[in-house]
Amino acid sequence: MKKTVRVFKFGGASLKDPEAIKNVANILWPYKNEKLVIVVSAMGKATNALETVVEAHAARNGKAFDILNGIKNQHYQIMDSLFDKDDEVYALVNDAFVEVEWVLEEEPHENYDYMYDQIVCIGEVVSSKIVHAYLNKTGLASQWLDARDVILTDDIFREGWVQWDETVERAEAKALPMLDLPGFIITQGFIGSTTENFTTTLGREGSDYTAAIFSYCLDAQDMTIWKDVPGVLTADPRVFENVVKLDRLSYKEAIEMTYYGAKVIHPKTIKPLQNKSIPLYVKSFVNPDGEGTLISDEVDDTYPPMVAVESNQVLLQISTRDFSFVAEHHISYLFNIIAEFRLQVNMMQNSAISFSLCINDVDDKADRFAQRINDKFKVMLDRGLELITVRHYQDELLNNLRRGKIVLLEERIRDATVQMVVKDVPLIRRRQNVAAS
Repeated sequence: MKKTVRVFKFGGASLKDPEAIKNVANILWPYKNEKLVIVVSAMGKATNALETVVEAHAARNGKAFDILNGIKNQHYQIMDSLFDKDDEVYALVNDAFVEVEWVLEEEPHENYDYMYDQIVCIGEVVSSKIVHAYLNKTGLASQWLDARDVILTDDIFREGWVQWDETVERAEAKALPMLDLPGFIITQGFIGSTTENFTTTLGREGSDYTAAIFSYCLDAQDMTIWKDVPGVLTADPRVFENVVKLDRLSYKEAIEMTYYGAKVIHPKTIKPLQNKSIPLYVKSFVNPDGEGTLISDEVDDTYPPMVAVESNQVLLQISTRDFSFVAEHHISYLFNIIAEFRLQVNMMQNSAISFSLCINDVDDKADRFAQRINDKFKVMLDRGLELITVRHYQDELLNNLRRGKIVLLEERIRDATVQMVVKDVPLIRRRQNVAAS
């Protein structure tokens, strides 16, 4: 029999230093008698730092161990402020880092993505061990669960696809019995495993998705994502002025905005919740008493304009080498390769003799894709672009967003959505001290 459970997710910003971890414990105290599954991300910018370890190991430049030691020391400094020196958490964290050292002692793996997952995963593992130990120290009983024992994926590293039936079975076998034990369950976001027990990751910033997976598998009462913003906003306040918080949002609207690049929620998060009508709250760990935003089946008829900006985009303009039309068999071939590379296509457009794709410029995926199709197609890559998506647009807003930009691709969708792939254009100014002709 399923048990009433709630799922909380805390990201890296909420765990970045000792005071932040203490704040998380304070947030959790009012829930001490409830059944909670708590999903945590790596602390602060640990994932970014671990990515540099992977890069250094792949490059064989001799820096990988030094970078890793720096990451270890940062975690130990946090622990020094939370625990006594003889606390067993030090040994647990050290053992976790030893797993990465074993990887670094071997030659770089020929599959970069496989190597990436075996190294970067340690950020979540270490974070969860520290949070678990601190909660227990403060009187909040908790059990530690390895998410890799629950979430089964295929063997595509860095973008593992969840095997849902097996994952539900594992959740019922592993997590449900733990809910009978005192306290919370602490587990990791972002990571899963293959049938051969190799670690996989679910895509960058995938901890929200992990929380949704646990919510789905355990029929959660609700799910809450704790952020450094008061809720879901109409745009990124670091980029735009006059943004407002949305009190309620439909699943459909949330799916659209996260797919188009809104950073507050991982794009895969909403669908598992929608399938079981599990409400999602987005709340602030800075002001935990605030109402936040509720995402559910409740639908508001009207929304203000909402803007999502996805940076670091690359536009691939593909044409046949013999200047023939881009026909159905060409598109079929390209789509198969896109699926093989697991490219996140944010926008596409075709004409008689060309096919354009806007994708996230991640690592060397765009270059490898272009090389793969080079024998059949010519490919031009335009980098350093932005994808701007506006839901419920107004013409004045669109004109403001286009100012100082070259629009390389634009599309209007019937439900009041506009997408633009743009790049900055330098302003042309008249030289000073030049006489008019």
